[in-house]
Amino acid sequence: MSKKPRGRLFFANPGPTNIPDSILHAQAHHAVDFMDADFIALYNRCVDGLKRVLRTEQTLFFYTGSGHAAWEASLVNVLSQGDTILIIETGNFSESWGRMAAALGIKVQTVAADWRLGVDVDAVRAALAADTGHVIKAVCAVHNETATGMVLPIQAIRAAIDAAGHPALLLADTISSLGSIDFRFDEWGIDVAVGGSQKGLMLPTGLSFTAVSGKAMEVHKTSTLPKAYFNWTAMLTRPHKSFIGTVPTSFFYGLQEALRMIHDEEGLADVLARHTRLGEAVRRCVNHWSGNNGPQLYCNNPARYSDSVTAVLMPEGFNAEDIRKTALSRFNVSLGGGLSRLGGKVFRIGHLGDLNEPMILGTLSVVEMALKMNGVPHTPGGVDAAIAYLAEAAQGG
Repeated sequence: MSKKPRGRLFFANPGPTNIPDSILHAQAHHAVDFMDADFIALYNRCVDGLKRVLRTEQTLFFYTGSGHAAWEASLVNVLSQGDTILIIETGNFSESWGRMAAALGIKVQTVAADWRLGVDVDAVRAALAADTGHVIKAVCAVHNETATGMVLPIQAIRAAIDAAGHPALLLADTISSLGSIDFRFDEWGIDVAVGGSQKGLMLPTGLSFTAVSGKAMEVHKTSTLPKAYFNWTAMLTRPHKSFIGTVPTSFFYGLQEALRMIHDEEGLADVLARHTRLGEAVRRCVNHWSGNNGPQLYCNNPARYSDSVTAVLMPEGFNAEDIRKTALSRFNVSLGGGLSRLGGKVFRIGHLGDLNEPMILGTLSVVEMALKMNGVPHTPGGVDAAIAYLAEAAQGG
């Protein structure tokens, strides 16, 4: 029987993420009547605070369910049977959203992309310009593709839609970017944003939401896809303007604390700057390891590096799962695995949510040890490169 390593788990997955103790304590709240005036006041504060993270003044709906629940809500509330959507390929999660749409009876077109380079925005514009009959009703874009460690420039996608003169709605998955990477719902002209609790918001999995523009609400009025629990019209008749059924009250005590940490304790601008800083430290470390035919950044487009997750591509002939197994079984560090076609080829380092410099450096140190123990070629000293960058950044700050 193998012995479990001592010490607290270093959780370096890109989702779910670490849950701060203060959030755990806040969420461990006794049951309350969700119609109680004090709870409704707390709930409304959470709505306002989350809108500040989303940077929107539009409508917000909550669901008890993971981000996939919010995906489904986004589709069934603005589309009808036989409608067509345009999926921008980014990786595993764009494919999953497309498969869900197809299962709901929606026709799916895809703008293909190299997973390591990202989509050509001109190809998106061309696909929309070619749709002279405006068959495409919505464009679905994953803002941050967790599987590949790549950001999609949502502003450029909005510009492509506008340049084509197309009326399609813009649906954006912000599950692994919200609270980690700059996201501006109103300013960027997004119509529906999909979010979840378990990443940048630092909560357990199980609460999801959609922000909805006025334009999307108008389209919703004529949507005919079946919906019951996710029905926005029905939700608007409810006291909380969300939730068909019981409100998961404990989540909102946790969300209130998360929003306090984001807005009051650190400040959203500083939260985003911290993610940029930690993401760059990880990338500098991996770039150093890449010498001697070592592991390298899977994302091969510096303009689209993700500040919430880095996918690391293993050298040919080496299995990423061996690195993950060594890190967890010997050192109690949990890394993310490769998804879909990247299984065994990449491991992923999450650097979003409740993380700081020592936690990142500890994770990178364990990865470098695991590379050495598994005989993976690399240039030692990647952690030193990360330390040098972070020390310089700290002095500059």
